Amino acid sequence: MKNSRLVLLFSLLFICSLSFAQKNKNTKNATPASKPKLVVGVVVDQMRWDFLYRYKSQYGKGGFNRLLGEGYSCENTMITHLPTYTAVGHTGVYTGAFPSIHGIVGNNWRDGKTGKRMYCTEDSTVSGVGSNNESGKMSPKNLQVNTIADELKLSNGFRSKTFGVSLKDRGAILPAGHSADAAYWYDDKTGNWISSTFYMEQLPEWVNRYNEKRLPDEWMKKDWETILPSNQYMQSSLDDAGYEGSMPGEKSHVFPHQLHNITEKKYAALRFTPHGNTLTLDFARQVISNENLGKDEFTDLLAVSLSSPDYAGHTFGPNSVEVQDMYLRLDLEISRMLNFLDSTMGVGQYLFFLTADHGVSQVPEYLTAHKIPAGRVDVDALQKEINDTINNRYKIQDAIVEIENNQLYLNPSLKQDGGMNAFFIIQEVIKLLYEKPYVQHVADVQHISSFTLPPLFAKLMSNSYYPGRSGDLQMFLKPHFIEGGKTGTTHGAWNPYDSHIPLVWFGSSIKSGKTYRQTQMADIAPTLALMLQIQMPNGAMGTVIEELLK
Repeated sequence: MKNSRLVLLFSLLFICSLSFAQKNKNTKNATPASKPKLVVGVVVDQMRWDFLYRYKSQYGKGGFNRLLGEGYSCENTMITHLPTYTAVGHTGVYTGAFPSIHGIVGNNWRDGKTGKRMYCTEDSTVSGVGSNNESGKMSPKNLQVNTIADELKLSNGFRSKTFGVSLKDRGAILPAGHSADAAYWYDDKTGNWISSTFYMEQLPEWVNRYNEKRLPDEWMKKDWETILPSNQYMQSSLDDAGYEGSMPGEKSHVFPHQLHNITEKKYAALRFTPHGNTLTLDFARQVISNENLGKDEFTDLLAVSLSSPDYAGHTFGPNSVEVQDMYLRLDLEISRMLNFLDSTMGVGQYLFFLTADHGVSQVPEYLTAHKIPAGRVDVDALQKEINDTINNRYKIQDAIVEIENNQLYLNPSLKQDGGMNAFFIIQEVIKLLYEKPYVQHVADVQHISSFTLPPLFAKLMSNSYYPGRSGDLQMFLKPHFIEGGKTGTTHGAWNPYDSHIPLVWFGSSIKSGKTYRQTQMADIAPTLALMLQIQMPNGAMGTVIEELLK
């Protein structure tokens, strides 16, 4: 009897050991690291949250659907600053701060000291590397705080490696921060990837070799045709809608887009096509491979921005066949990127997140055709009308020197002598603006509390005002009334179509699931910091997304 019990005990132990060994075999490649080897952040420029689901039935299994099925989605992530523009959004993602702290108040702004119009990443003290034109004179000089990439380097004596990659300079530079090993962006004069002397004196040899392949030339030989039969684009409007624009070098705005016929502006035109996403992600993989990211005990970070959806969205509108096809092709590229990370880093050994810098408004003419209120605002004409009116009534010339970011900049000369002239003119301008049928609210940015505003508007203004860079008056347009243009559309407003963005986490230590609690863009960097067990960026004002970590 005793021997029988021993035989049974050893048999059970043997079975358990086999089961444990088999479990280890099945999960060997999926065991998450204590810290990820590599963090890859992908910001899709101009991706509304609903694009995750709008074309879901046509996405494959390995891209957006894999992220949603295996990752964790924050379904109600909002932007809580103004304007909802590229530079501001990318900065917000990686700093966890608002414009009132990080200082990037728009893609452009008017400098209060010099009176000059500033571009967010311009820096006259540096030179281009790989470029002899103005596109190379860029750096993070205007960014007033650090990013999660900077904090990652600070956490281990600058032994982590960090890079930024984007077709747009601002999409690469601002996320990578001040201490990045490099930021690379695309020069549409030459079709090359370039950088600046802020980062290096010359391009690495592998970048030169990559540029020598002339891949943009090869891509522009390939016409842009729909990936699916035309009758499967039912979520989109007619392809020949008159309110669509056209890309550089092309007169037509319908499929197929004959890219091979574009010669003079072909490198610029590439930005407007899915080829731009393909080129960007291919270059990002080259960064990972050639810079040996994720190959030692220190976590590395790669910030990637995909700009082509923004160029296409501005030109053709979010309801166009072009945008639908852009996302169907991007889905394949995301799948390819995840497969690459699986094979090079190992399943569960990297952290991947996907979000956006802003959304986009529908084309006004598309909405009005369906009896939905919308329209365009000619801000140049508005500025002239205001200045003419003020001059006729009070003999004060050029009261408003610029309208930028839906903000009006008052002539600095009016702020002299205690600012009484400024106060007086501001009240007059506010009255004039409220006479416009497209204006919803107006407020003096330095005296928010004296205006009756929806609480959200007051919060947005407070989060976004940076002295010396912001304008004097904030103008809120009615929904789907957009600045300028005769075709296409834009973004920049507080409304959900511009501010509701995707946020999906995937990979190392990430469980599958969703939260419908409202989160905000500013929460991304603090959450990353906690996951990496490092300090938050020095201007971070967001909060940790706790559900993700439970």
